[in-house]
Amino acid sequence: MAAVAANVAAAAEDREPQRENVPGLESQRRQIENGESGRERPLRAGESWFLVEQHWYKQWEVYVQGGDQDSGTFPGCINNADLFEDQVNWRLKKGLVEGEDYVLLPAAAWHYLVDWYGLEHGQPPIERKVVELPSVQKVEVYPVELLLVRHSDMDTPHIAQFSHTDSVDLVLRTAREQFVVSPQEETRLWIKNAEGSFERLCNTRVTLLDAALKTGQVVIMETRNKDGTWPSAQPQAVNTALEEDEEFQGQPGICGLTNLGNTCFMNSALQCLSNVPQLTEYFLKNHYLEELNFCNPLGMKGEIAEAYADLVKQAWSGHHRSIVPHVFKTKVGHFASQFLGYQQHDSQELLSFLLDGLHEDLNRVKKKEYVELCDAAGRPDQEVAQEAWQNHKRRNDSVIVDTFHGLFKSTLVCPDCGNVSVTFDPFCYLSVPLPVSHKRVMEVFFVSMDPRRKPEQHRLVVPKKGKISDLCVALAKHTGMSPERMMVADVFSHRFYKIYQLEESLSSILDRDDIFIYEVSGRSAIGENSREDVVLPIYLRERTPARDYNNSYYGLMLFGHPLLVSVPRDRLSWDALYHILLYRLSRYVTRPSSDDEDDGDEKDMEDKDNIPKPGHVAGGSSQDSGPEQAGPSSGVAGGSRAPVDNSPGPSHWPQRARRKHLFTLQTVNSNGTSDRSTFNEDTHAQPYIAIDWEPEMKKRYYDEVEAEGYVKHDCVGYVLKKAPVRLQECIELFTTVETLEKENPWYCPTCKQHQLATKKLDLWMLPETLIIHLKRFSYTKFSREKLDTLVEFPIRDLDFSEFVIKPQNESAPELYKYDLIAVSNHYGGLRDGHYTTFACNKDSGQWHYFDDNSVSPVTENQIESKAAYVLFYQRQDVARRLQPQPGLAEPPASPACGPPPNSEFMDVN
Repeated sequence: MAAVAANVAAAAEDREPQRENVPGLESQRRQIENGESGRERPLRAGESWFLVEQHWYKQWEVYVQGGDQDSGTFPGCINNADLFEDQVNWRLKKGLVEGEDYVLLPAAAWHYLVDWYGLEHGQPPIERKVVELPSVQKVEVYPVELLLVRHSDMDTPHIAQFSHTDSVDLVLRTAREQFVVSPQEETRLWIKNAEGSFERLCNTRVTLLDAALKTGQVVIMETRNKDGTWPSAQPQAVNTALEEDEEFQGQPGICGLTNLGNTCFMNSALQCLSNVPQLTEYFLKNHYLEELNFCNPLGMKGEIAEAYADLVKQAWSGHHRSIVPHVFKTKVGHFASQFLGYQQHDSQELLSFLLDGLHEDLNRVKKKEYVELCDAAGRPDQEVAQEAWQNHKRRNDSVIVDTFHGLFKSTLVCPDCGNVSVTFDPFCYLSVPLPVSHKRVMEVFFVSMDPRRKPEQHRLVVPKKGKISDLCVALAKHTGMSPERMMVADVFSHRFYKIYQLEESLSSILDRDDIFIYEVSGRSAIGENSREDVVLPIYLRERTPARDYNNSYYGLMLFGHPLLVSVPRDRLSWDALYHILLYRLSRYVTRPSSDDEDDGDEKDMEDKDNIPKPGHVAGGSSQDSGPEQAGPSSGVAGGSRAPVDNSPGPSHWPQRARRKHLFTLQTVNSNGTSDRSTFNEDTHAQPYIAIDWEPEMKKRYYDEVEAEGYVKHDCVGYVLKKAPVRLQECIELFTTVETLEKENPWYCPTCKQHQLATKKLDLWMLPETLIIHLKRFSYTKFSREKLDTLVEFPIRDLDFSEFVIKPQNESAPELYKYDLIAVSNHYGGLRDGHYTTFACNKDSGQWHYFDDNSVSPVTENQIESKAAYVLFYQRQDVARRLQPQPGLAEPPASPACGPPPNSEFMDVN
């Protein structure tokens, strides 16, 4: 394709016709019109054809057809002047039509005519390429004229001509040459659309036709800043800040990441990946530009790889104390909707997505072929493993595969027929289990029947899959109390959320639940009428003036800890219950003096002292349909009340009149929110009793401080430390034989049915960088928990030779030894937490602690902690290969560094 018109004109030759070598006229006609060199032959993509002015060519045809070389029809030199707009730029006129304004000749025919007749002095030859467009080949008479400008100087365009079939890369190279950009500087192109918007030309390997570039379009070239950012990515308002930041010079890689709102999980994963030396070098040296895969249907159009590259270049420019990963976060959310928004996520899940996304965006395999997976069928492991790895590489070949992928050996054995299936599967990281304890530590409060004893806090060790009865047995060892005299309840918001039966599972109790274990009479139990005592749940309520206009309506508010109280069946009267409760509350309720209390009417007492017994008393924690608004109390102090019906329920026990009772009693629903005036045997509802206090009486006789008091049993002082686990134990657990779960059976080709086969995973080939994910989060059908076990992992010389079953190369032991380079930490629990990173800088060898924006140097003895979640290990032979030049001084730490972190306790988001 012709470049600048002036250069083309300067390069054009003035050729004088050499008449002595000119063939005869008939021979000329045949050579120009017919044959391999003639204009009648078909077009071939990529070759050059030339334009000849139609009038001159017709004159030549008349001349050769006349057969007289001395004829006056001699055409003279080729003159294409009528095809040009001017004689300076030699730009073609618009709208020229083949057959009317010009004819097209192949290169050989053109050169014959120039040799025989010559070309008008100063005129450039009009050379054009044959292009292959969809369904047609044609000579591209009018090339694409683009206006090339720099991002820093949009007002000085440079006009350049290109073929529709030229690549965008040629446009980039032309722009770099025109604007004299050094080879070390990184550039990229944008186009300005008709409506004024800008669009990136990401894929430089496509043609101008595929990129839809048209004549007159403005193409902008921008050059990456020294700090790794792009000029177009920064708003104008922060240009001054950027210039100031460029003046800062710190250790490359020692750069924080701003938390955009619960994005510490992303920051931690990025810091770990950024400190994998060979991957970071791959991006810093721009090797990724040649391998971006824009057409992979499994990829993300190269956008994730480019966004990650921008992040790495900024972090390793040495010009930033911290950067804001907003663009990267947006790209991740665009391609993985689970990461949209600002909820907390798992750093390992993001890492898995990112490794897969980078792999597909950088996959060197542009068209994946179908590969049939073959079973071992008795063949040697070496042969099957090599075949599996080759098949994997035929579809997956990228820097991620080179760096992180290894090979498992998977062995499945059918329990029925004994059929053995051996396959080799690639992996990107190891998710290793932690040895799980079958014990569980639970904290409870024990409430004795002795009112003088304060509630005791106990820390109990129970079976993880145990029952409520096991909790009682464990407490009995501390208290000497018989388990049969205990009842377990979950107390929430001053009420019984649930009263447990002995056979219920402990898995229904969460660690955050407040569990109270009450001592009751050995002769009593809820729901068992054969016993001599009945257990009544007791709530404490206080009257509060409601917001009513005349203050005639009183509300009731629950307070304090509820009680489970054993009452003898032969003493089921309001008066007896009052005295029983007064005794149970005696530690924090003061008895009134004789002057404060009137014993009431003796005759009234004689009539109503003996009362009907309750009928069927239900057990458990039956709940009402929902909370109701508490109404006015109809307690004891109001005088006796005749039963509404003949039901023997507690709400119809005769009431004894008292003038100076400290509190009144009332049957209520299970929430304590509404009073019950009837008791129906058919509902089998458990009677709940409320102690209602007047505010003045409560203030006078109820000691809130003493009521809330409790003591800690000696067992609470003991720190139940979990024994640390070695990383090697986790790997051993990973490679042990296991039986498949019912939800995930294996189809046995011999039995022709799904089987719960035994499965064993072995390590066959390990990658250059090994990622080990510690499975701290346990999710089952019944429970969710985080294991805070301390895993002891070596900083150096982690030896895998005992785990790799592939025949080993004895002369290269470093192929099985690894050194730690990064750790992703998780502090906190399941619902909230915070992620940070320890990482070793590839240039300085110094370890640093990355906590979002903050970066601080640390020593190696600070790295191991219970928070370690994802470990990054690098093979020692790779470390030696990438080792920096000796003698380089260690640069000073970034001023953004803070004090070393406390490795046990961290703030959460």
